[in-house]
Amino acid sequence: MTNIENDTPVDDGANTETDTAEGAAPAQGENEELAQLAEQVAALQQDLLYARAETQNVTRRKDKEIADAHAYASTKFARDILSVADNLGRALAALSDEQRADEGIKPLITGLEATERELLSVFERNGITRIAAIGLPLDPNQHQAMLEIPSDKTPGTIVQEMQAGYMLKDRLLRPAMVGVAKAG
Repeated sequence: MTNIENDTPVDDGANTETDTAEGAAPAQGENEELAQLAEQVAALQQDLLYARAETQNVTRRKDKEIADAHAYASTKFARDILSVADNLGRALAALSDEQRADEGIKPLITGLEATERELLSVFERNGITRIAAIGLPLDPNQHQAMLEIPSDKTPGTIVQEMQAGYMLKDRLLRPAMVGVAKAG
């Protein structure tokens, strides 16, 4: 049917079945497209969450590595200076009572002792601590057994320290070289 005034078709509702059938098909296609888009959005949101988590993990690792680099930057120097402390300690231990009583070298001994105290103070300020050894059970994480010594102590107990061990904060700088009690 047409409108006589302007020759335009007039909808009289006669083809309602075909209209609704045609209208339903695009609506179904739109729903599928919306479902696909929703899945894509969900996948992208998940990818974004993973990317953010990975970025946070990388940032945390970087911050820890920077903190460790600052905390342990002096490790090589600390290892090198331990030999100076060892030699100073050996020099003082080698002095006999007669030498300590000699007024001619008493100022030298006093200077050596003051130097050792200052060196130990510097170690303490920088987080370098001596590892306890004598009388303790052998800890392979801190001690290196060099020999077994017959003793009445429990086997595996440290009875002699040949070289002091040190820690730098919570890391092993040098293990203590020790002699342990032998069974029997």
